[in-house]
Amino acid sequence: MDKITVKNLKLFAYHGVNPEEKENGQTFFIDLDYYLDLSKACESDDLNDTVSYAKAVKVIRRVFTEERYDLIEKAAQVICDALFEEFEEIRKIDITLKKPEAPVNADFDYMAVSLTRERK
Repeated sequence: MDKITVKNLKLFAYHGVNPEEKENGQTFFIDLDYYLDLSKACESDDLNDTVSYAKAVKVIRRVFTEERYDLIEKAAQVICDALFEEFEEIRKIDITLKKPEAPVNADFDYMAVSLTRERK
């Protein structure tokens, strides 16, 4: 199976358990691989024969910013669900949702959750 990758997509949203996270928001970063058969696109050189990363990012941005979730686990799942719903060609998704401004009293690059989901 082939894959398309989106690396370090930067989005601002209002996810978190603490009230200040829901009020002030913060920046998140998303790494995403989505798996599909790209053989037709490789032959045709036609955008209609793939799942455009620009269209995928548009869906990700919409669903990630339209609601506020307590957990990044839920936000990552919502992204997977929306991509499967929007693009029937996608068979599998690997996503890592990074929260570099997590309210933890420690020195770190980011806290993250990673999910792997396959079409049912």
